[in-house]
Amino acid sequence: MEGFTVQGNIVLLFDRYSSDSRDLHESFKRAGDDLPVVVIEEDGFLPDDVISVYGSFLGNYKEAEGAAGRPLYFNEVLVPDQWETGGIGKDGKIHHLQEEKGRILFAKHSHKGFVKTVEWFDRRGIVRSKDHYNRYGVVYARTVCSAAGQEINRTWFSVTGQEVIVENCITGNIILNRADGIVKCFRSSLEFVLYFMRESGYGARRIFFNSLSTPFFTAQRFSAPGKEDRLFWQESVGEEVPWNMRLLLQGWSGGRVQIMAQKRQAYDRLAALGVPEDRMHRLGYIYAFQKENRYRPEAFICTSSDQLTQCEELIKGLPQMHFHIAALTMMSPRLMSMGVYENVSLYPLVWIEEIAEFFEKCDFYLDINHGAEVLSSVRQAFLHNNLIFAFEESVHNRDLVAVEHIYAAGDVMKMIADLKEIMADETVLDRHLQVQREAAGCETAESYRRLVIDK
Repeated sequence: MEGFTVQGNIVLLFDRYSSDSRDLHESFKRAGDDLPVVVIEEDGFLPDDVISVYGSFLGNYKEAEGAAGRPLYFNEVLVPDQWETGGIGKDGKIHHLQEEKGRILFAKHSHKGFVKTVEWFDRRGIVRSKDHYNRYGVVYARTVCSAAGQEINRTWFSVTGQEVIVENCITGNIILNRADGIVKCFRSSLEFVLYFMRESGYGARRIFFNSLSTPFFTAQRFSAPGKEDRLFWQESVGEEVPWNMRLLLQGWSGGRVQIMAQKRQAYDRLAALGVPEDRMHRLGYIYAFQKENRYRPEAFICTSSDQLTQCEELIKGLPQMHFHIAALTMMSPRLMSMGVYENVSLYPLVWIEEIAEFFEKCDFYLDINHGAEVLSSVRQAFLHNNLIFAFEESVHNRDLVAVEHIYAAGDVMKMIADLKEIMADETVLDRHLQVQREAAGCETAESYRRLVIDK
């Protein structure tokens, strides 16, 4: 752990660098405060300005000898002679003759088939080990599994290939081999994180965290009278206030924590459950929009199947709207039959790089495909100021779709009528876009400074 310079008085502490974590991090940067970010779970693909607790002890892989300097593609994974690798669907495969020897898992959100993990099978098809690759094309960690496929231990390697961290996946014990030859033992990942926070100096800062697990307990250990931390709540809320949140509200070690609910439904639910107004605020994200809506009657649908809720009814009911339907795969005869309509253009086997062009050329997005969301398309539509409409039966990312724009499949005529009204009047479209932004919790730099940074 080298090169840490602790300045300022705030640190962001996350379990993992999820999309919500990224949005919060980017919001602070857009508000003019580039806070240090510490992430507990190392995934090999963290941005340069994000610090990993585990990765901080491994050295600089960017300059490691023998590193590719970029992520690997599936066909670059080293395998024995006569073995074959192939990219099939969302995963890659490793074969020898007719026997499957391994599986290649790709990094999420890269959309380019970058290798993240390679799972190696025994002759029974059970995973016995996992190689974890980083964005520089190096195996930075390895997991060993039992004969039943259960993870037993995980080892992290330095840039020179030395064992630095060994974690028992069953007991949670961690051994750290420091660069100075000192060996440190920890009973849990929490103890390991606390050690990192003390050694780096980040524990003395105000801790802004987004999880009631290890980040919560870490902030609790470093709380002190007069020190005010922040919980950025990014999850849903059930029938009662989470137990750890109740503990937080009751006070801990003289410290005080404010709750920033980042999603409207969660804020409303917590308020209904009695969380005091003086302990909670609603604060969304500062988004970087890619373009303005140009009021064009062009709608985009991105799909990986031919199951599109009420698609033909929408096409027939909205002849003034042009529908662009794209898929990364071949299209079935059922979907290809939509091409008989003059207001439909079909794009089978479209390149990933071409998808962005549809968000630019279209001003509406119809989230009506069944199955998994394709290429974070709802998020991309939102960031391109496409007005998003969906059906209850197939909506993917509710946080970015206004409830007013989600219909039951049986209310397709209502959706058609609303779209006609919106397309006929730009001021109506502007009003609906504002509803969409408010539902997603769009914030300004001023709101971040007023509620968080300057307090």
